[in-house]
Amino acid sequence: MNEKNKKMELLGEAPIPKALLALGLPTMVGMLINALYNLADTYFVSGLGTEQMGAITVAYPLGQVVVGLGLLFGNGAAAYLSRLLGRGEKEKANQVASTALYSGIFSGAAVIFFSVMFLKPILKQLGAVDSIMPYALTYTSIYITFSIFNVFNVTMNNIVSSEGAAKTAMCALMTGAVLNVALDPIMIYRFDLGVAGAAIATAISQAVSTLVYLCYIFQKKSLFRFHIKDCCFSKEILSEILKIGVPTLLFQILTSLSVAMTNDAVTEYGSSALAAMGAVTKMMSIGTLVVFGFLKGFQPIAGFSYGSKKYDRLREVIRTSVVWSTAFCVIFGLLAAVFSKEIIAQFTRDDMEMIRVGQIALRANGISFMVFGFHTTYSFLFLVMGKAKEGCILGACRQGICFVPVIILLPRILGLNGILYAQPTADILAAVVTVYMMRRLSFAV
Repeated sequence: MNEKNKKMELLGEAPIPKALLALGLPTMVGMLINALYNLADTYFVSGLGTEQMGAITVAYPLGQVVVGLGLLFGNGAAAYLSRLLGRGEKEKANQVASTALYSGIFSGAAVIFFSVMFLKPILKQLGAVDSIMPYALTYTSIYITFSIFNVFNVTMNNIVSSEGAAKTAMCALMTGAVLNVALDPIMIYRFDLGVAGAAIATAISQAVSTLVYLCYIFQKKSLFRFHIKDCCFSKEILSEILKIGVPTLLFQILTSLSVAMTNDAVTEYGSSALAAMGAVTKMMSIGTLVVFGFLKGFQPIAGFSYGSKKYDRLREVIRTSVVWSTAFCVIFGLLAAVFSKEIIAQFTRDDMEMIRVGQIALRANGISFMVFGFHTTYSFLFLVMGKAKEGCILGACRQGICFVPVIILLPRILGLNGILYAQPTADILAAVVTVYMMRRLSFAV
């Protein structure tokens, strides 16, 4: 059996635990290492000072918006591609894959251009005060300019995951992540480049990940072709990509908005509080990216099963994914809550206010994280089934519909604690909404 037939067998016939491990574990490991290298940026930059830490904290939301363009076309295409493979429509799948890849690249380039042109006012809106602004401009101008590589990588990550090529996605993520961790201390300290060194290290690592995906394409290992002549902007293809991609982009924008609103609210309490929230955000991103990585394995199996009308298999993969992802979230959340002080202390030398604020926020986020796997599994499920409205509501729930009113109201009542408890409160509310929507789904288990 050749490699392409093995992929199809894994999606449609292999036992669910085996298929989830084969498709989810490599991507999960890759995402974990990717999260660790984001954390490495924070760790190494923390040695430069609190203002430098604040600089990469305010840059984070803008980077997430740019990456969201890769998710718009990549994740939007991935859900459709899995269903097309389940139905055996190979030529249309080639058109969808090509359309998604080139659309992501060109739209990403346009957004990056305008972001660089208006960088200072954007950073000011994201919470960069005068003491942080010089470092934020230096770091973000490099980071955003070269994030075109990341747009390509995110788009390809979703596409190759949709065809069951989880090991390729893991290899690309791991190569870039390991390289970034190795380059950070060299660029920041040995070459004495400061925050610019952190941005350069990230740019180089993302470019290397791009080379991994290009090798995969040019060696023709993919089930899909990626020719610009195969791009098709028909109403059917665009609507299928966008009806899933737009909710995914909305989720990414809301993630950035939630971080930006938190940063803006917390700046009133000083740079130590801002740096603390940055450390908490990066720490919790480890858990969220692991869950997303695992559910990248869930996504093609669920989409293929739904497209081929194997509903018993679909129910089984939902049930298994909820149990496994929740088990991880409980363990991760407990570790974050119990060791919150020790974790935050790794990101500062002697800033006790940063440790105090970070400890409270990380403990609360760790406890609420226990429901994240359940919520996210169903959010992915609705999208992969093509139910854009339901998927959009769930995707927007945690960091939009529930978070925005909470971050506006709680600080007025509780002050700084209201900011620290905003995301955990939104997490619980989103889980309640998920239970309600799950019960209305005919495949609920």
